Amino acid sequence: MMQATLSNALHFEGVGLHTGEHGVVDVHPAEPDAGITFVLGTQRVPATVENVRDTSRATVLGRDGATVSTTEHLLSAFFAMGVTNAEVHVNGPEIPALDGSSADFVTAILARGMQMQPVPRRVLELAEPVSVAAGDRIMIALPAESFRVRFVADFAPPIGTQYFFGRIEPDEYREDIAGARTFAYLHEIEALWARGLGRGGSLDNALIFAPDGPMQQLRWPDEAVRHKVLDLIGDLALLGAWPQCEIVAIKSGHELHASLTRALRARLRVPSA
Repeated sequence: MMQATLSNALHFEGVGLHTGEHGVVDVHPAEPDAGITFVLGTQRVPATVENVRDTSRATVLGRDGATVSTTEHLLSAFFAMGVTNAEVHVNGPEIPALDGSSADFVTAILARGMQMQPVPRRVLELAEPVSVAAGDRIMIALPAESFRVRFVADFAPPIGTQYFFGRIEPDEYREDIAGARTFAYLHEIEALWARGLGRGGSLDNALIFAPDGPMQQLRWPDEAVRHKVLDLIGDLALLGAWPQCEIVAIKSGHELHASLTRALRARLRVPSA
């Protein structure tokens, strides 16, 4: 596996899911071994788990007071499609939600093209399982020949229990995961709005479940768990290496994803970024 960057710059803009504020993102190619770096004004924030600042509703990265929210969808697209080096210039507090999935990011990457770089991609291989847990939520990374994910999600009605298993490769990601939208229950959205939160959420950028079912047409019957896998891949991008292992996730979210990523990154024996 070789490193890669973009052949041409990418541009995105739109409303942030949580802040409701307009954001502009310009992504530029980067040199080998540069990694993914968020440029927030004059502050440079490497996309590594050491720079996680919050995981309550999204993965927020930051350094020295400068932060950017909802990084997981863009990072998910980069990671799964093989973009290892890029500079992400962000004007605004949050990455635009677009349609609530990573499909538009993947489409842009494919349209603008990628430039392979003559440097091997860092790969993490495990000699033994690594696990983290919090209550009834657990994640285990198992030695394996390829990166694959088993995810068991257990949601309140009307979603219920859903299961996903798949290998994480560009084609599979594009076809089976990228289009899965972020989701919420209608009563949760109404409660967030009442608190002045979730101001960018709408039927255009989130899948909303009312008590009797989804308010929009599903892209897959199990779209909710597919989006959880999308988020997991984006959070694992903060490892800074390709995880050649099987990830088993049971009811996990951003906080537990960050915990596992920290445990795995410690095994890379690299200095903190």
